[in-house]
Amino acid sequence: MVLKLGVHDEKEKRKALQSVSSLKGIESLSMDMKEKKLTVVGEVDPIEIVGKLKKHCHAELVAVGPAKEEEKKKKEEPLKDKTDAQKIEELLQLYKNHNPYYTQTYRVYSADDNPNACVIS
Repeated sequence: MVLKLGVHDEKEKRKALQSVSSLKGIESLSMDMKEKKLTVVGEVDPIEIVGKLKKHCHAELVAVGPAKEEEKKKKEEPLKDKTDAQKIEELLQLYKNHNPYYTQTYRVYSADDNPNACVIS
């Protein structure tokens, strides 16, 4: 949502941002003082926002629409190109860097299980 506000100084801007930020469902707020526009991203009723802002300054609703999600999809695509083996190897390397004392496994054979085993006494 984009709202045009009648704010004139930093004090009024701070009061407006504080009153709107108290609402549930807001993901981000940004204020452009040159154009005096407040941009709100999130799942919030526009009437609630205007009602909160009317207490501090004049508020006018300019635009309401969905947030741009195309950029998020572009960032996720390179991760899908890796195969499962590459992902596992990357995680293993990260684990080794984090925990340098990697647990090693040893195989112990019993002479009873293997008849060709050599026993030194």
